[in-house]
Amino acid sequence: MRKSAVLAVTPKQKTGNSDRFPLLSQQNIYPYTDLLLHDMGAGLDDSVKEKNAESFEWRTPPLWGIGIVARDPEARFLHDGRASSLTEAILWHGGEAESTKTRFTQLSATQKQTLMTFLKGI
Repeated sequence: MRKSAVLAVTPKQKTGNSDRFPLLSQQNIYPYTDLLLHDMGAGLDDSVKEKNAESFEWRTPPLWGIGIVARDPEARFLHDGRASSLTEAILWHGGEAESTKTRFTQLSATQKQTLMTFLKGI
């Protein structure tokens, strides 16, 4: 069962138990992801089906550290690097994320800047 893309970013998660790395067991981490597959729409469909994922489905990657990546003027975003900025990456989303993208486009310039500042601080 797929979750709505609106719920795709879960800030806090807890690690499981690890006999191999006990210090990593039961730790709170802040990856800003749900690690689930989401229908991202025809615009991001690459026609390649992988295991249980349809060609239009993508797993939400962790967003932690995205601000560090975004500092690089040559940074690329999305699964195939087609987006040259965080804003462009948001605008490529479709499918389950279409309504989220629409809400983003309706934000004021100040609200968009606040969101970008937040993302760059993760």
